[in-house]
Amino acid sequence: MASRPADRMWVVALAAGLWGTSALMRDPLAQELPAPTIVLYEHAIIALLLSPWIIPAFSALARSGPGTITAMVVVGGGSSALATTLFTMAFATGDPVTPQVLQKLQPVFAVVLAVVLLGERLTPRFAWFALPALAGAWFLAFPDPFGVGVHTATAAVLAVGAAALWACGTVLGRLAGARLPATHVTTLRFTIALPVALSITVATGSPLSVSPSQLPSLLALAVIPGLAALALYYWGLARTAASRASLAELTFPLVSALVGVTVLGASLSWSQWAGAALVLASVTAMTLSRSRTTPTGVAAPPIPEPTRA
Repeated sequence: MASRPADRMWVVALAAGLWGTSALMRDPLAQELPAPTIVLYEHAIIALLLSPWIIPAFSALARSGPGTITAMVVVGGGSSALATTLFTMAFATGDPVTPQVLQKLQPVFAVVLAVVLLGERLTPRFAWFALPALAGAWFLAFPDPFGVGVHTATAAVLAVGAAALWACGTVLGRLAGARLPATHVTTLRFTIALPVALSITVATGSPLSVSPSQLPSLLALAVIPGLAALALYYWGLARTAASRASLAELTFPLVSALVGVTVLGASLSWSQWAGAALVLASVTAMTLSRSRTTPTGVAAPPIPEPTRA
C-alpha cells in the first residue's frame, strides 16, 4: 500500500499564528504612518534580508514556465503588496481585532480556487470542519454578529478584500511551490511585491521616509510575522492541500483576538469568545482527523516535492 504524502497542516497553522502577532507592531504604526508607507518598508526590509537568494530565485522562475511565472506575479503584486496595504488600512479604520479576525472568508475563496485551479475534490465530510470554523470566525469578528454597523463594515470591506487576495496567494503559492523550493517562493514573493508597494506609496502621495524611532517596530513587523512566518508557511504549504491549509490559517484570527485582548486593550463579547473556541476546535479536529483516502474531506492530487535549484 502506497504511503500518504507527508502533510504539514500544523506548520501552516503555526505560521498563521505568527501572522496574528502582527497587530503588536502594525496597530501602533497605523496610527502614525499611512498604510502604503508601512507596507513599503515591510517589504523592503524582507527583500534586503533575502537578497542573497534573489538571483537564484529568478533564475529558477525563468525556467519554471509561464504558469508559475504568472502565479508568482499575482502572489507578489496582489497577495503581498496590495493585500497587506488593504489590511493595514483596516487597522486605521477599525479596532485592532476586527480586521484580523475577518479572515473568515479566506477559506471560502481558497477552497473555490483550489477546486478550479488545483483539481482538489471536496466531499461532504469537509463541511463538518469548514462550516463550524467559518461560523466561529464570524462570531469572533463582530461583538454583535447580527447587527453590523457602517463603521465596522468599512474595516470589514478592507479586510475581506485582503482575505480574497491572500486566498489567491494560498492556492497560487502552492501551485508555484510544486515547481520551486520554498526559499525561492518566499524570495520571489517579496522581491516582486517591492516595486508594486513603491508604486502604491508614490501614487497615494504617502511619505517615503520614516523616523528613526519607528524603525524597530518596522523591523520586528518585517521579520517575525513577515519573513519567519512566510518561510514556515511556504514550506508547509508545499506539503498540504490548499483547502486544508486555508482552514489552518484560521489560527491567524484566533491569535489576533488573543493579542488584541491581552496586549492592545480590546475586549470581546461572550459570542466572540464562543467563536474563538469554535475556530480552535474546528482547526484542531481537522488537523488530527485524517483518513487514508480523503483527509478531512479533501481529496487532493499527489503533492510533488519542489524541484531543487
